[in-house]
Amino acid sequence: MHTPHPRSRSRLPALAVIVLLWLVTALGGCASLPAGAHRPLSQAIEAGDSTLARIARHNTAPRPDPTGQPALSGFRLLPNGDHALDARLALVQRAERSLDAQYYLISADDSGLQFLRALRDAAARGVRVRLLVDDLYTAGEQALLAGLAAHPNVELRLYNPLPVRGGGFATRLLLSLHEFERINQRMHNKLLIADGAFALAGGRNIGDEYFMRGASANFIDLDVLASGPVVAELAAVFDRYWNHPRAWPVQALADGPQDPDALREAFERQVDTAAAGIHVSPRDVLGRSSVSTQLAAGQLDQHFAAVRVVADAPDKAAQAPALPPAPVTPEARPGAGAMDSLLSLMRSARSEVVITSPYFVPGARGIALLQQAADHGIQVRLVTNSIAATDEPLVHWGYARYRPAMLKLGVDIHELSPQLAARSNSLGPFGSSAARLHAKVAVVDRRFVAIGSVNMDGRSARLNTEMGLVIDSPALAADIARLMHPGTAAGSYQLRLVDGGERIEWLASEGGRQQVLAQEPGSGWVTRLKLSLLSLLIAEEML
Repeated sequence: MHTPHPRSRSRLPALAVIVLLWLVTALGGCASLPAGAHRPLSQAIEAGDSTLARIARHNTAPRPDPTGQPALSGFRLLPNGDHALDARLALVQRAERSLDAQYYLISADDSGLQFLRALRDAAARGVRVRLLVDDLYTAGEQALLAGLAAHPNVELRLYNPLPVRGGGFATRLLLSLHEFERINQRMHNKLLIADGAFALAGGRNIGDEYFMRGASANFIDLDVLASGPVVAELAAVFDRYWNHPRAWPVQALADGPQDPDALREAFERQVDTAAAGIHVSPRDVLGRSSVSTQLAAGQLDQHFAAVRVVADAPDKAAQAPALPPAPVTPEARPGAGAMDSLLSLMRSARSEVVITSPYFVPGARGIALLQQAADHGIQVRLVTNSIAATDEPLVHWGYARYRPAMLKLGVDIHELSPQLAARSNSLGPFGSSAARLHAKVAVVDRRFVAIGSVNMDGRSARLNTEMGLVIDSPALAADIARLMHPGTAAGSYQLRLVDGGERIEWLASEGGRQQVLAQEPGSGWVTRLKLSLLSLLIAEEML
């Protein structure tokens, strides 16, 4: 939960694993989790007659036609960091019955403490609060989480906990490597459900850098706020994770008995250091007022559309530790997870696929899909991080080896520049901080929108659990086109092959001028040498 440097944290640090793994045998007496833990089963509380439920019903889509088409759900994009945090706090503050939250990371910074404090306040109002957090980055924050869980009406569980509970991140990881196969699988989902009426999903974790509040770097990200029938489907996904054996009550992981009063007092002292409120711009980049403002007025701007929830099983890696490549066909396999479902959507494209992903390691499976698209005349555009923007240089190295092949297949590649994007007013007020891409979204045929937690890499495909929404909405696709097109024009490099396909150039446009770079921006020879050596030691599916 401590965040020393902005990063997506969707993978175990590969270098740390390589350097430390050989030490495990010499440690002896490795720690293990308790033999068992009491996990009371519980289910989502259905939407009743709360204020949020009434607003959601008031914003209901037109009735489905008599041909049997399913009822539509409502959606609103949240591209701005300040508006995304405002939406979360607004839902928590207005909840009257239940709150279910599931996150890969909740930082102990101002944003994280404000979020946890709002959950505490909701519980004090009598709201049932269930919070599920992946355990990987909870080092040093056990007392904070236990303090929240010590409040009435709060239940808190940690997903797939490391066997070592004390110490910093590196210590916990080192002393837990005897269970590497298990702890290498993480819960990457991000979901918030309020009163069974509204759900918020997408790419953002809870931390300053996800809401444009970071000092050194901030993430360009995207969430979607949903209402209607899809909320019950998302609640069912949450319940599957909450009631799974890998979700451990935080109390069951404590070292001996704990004093609830002392835990609560320590929690109060820590969350009271956070700011009282947040600054929210009057309008987001799409021209819409904040969610808190609209909820106060009882009217929410939404697009209504059919939707499909895609989600992995909680024990995904244990079910399929070595997933074989799927055939290149339009159909998803029965029971397909999040990645297979998204690839099936892309295989169904007839004219255009636009992919935005911070990490893109296509592998043989992805190259086959891109070859199929080229054979059928389908245009593919990719927006991803440059080596200077990424927080995972080794993963970028895995992507870079496929760039020539993708460019030869006609893929239009754009790599985000931290400097160009930060200077571009179209992507948000970065101030002196650098920009990094963290959004995970795909648009197919300017109609279907896939948004969620899925990175286009081997880790999302085989190890981490992921979730997302596939929404059939040309209007929502048009909103995303408005968001992404200015970024690719003003905040990124466009790549092209020259010298008969033997060399790549990076084209940058700023202030009406175009600059052509023959060397990869932000990549010196020392970096390239280090990454090339490390890449020999790490399998691609681990990236």
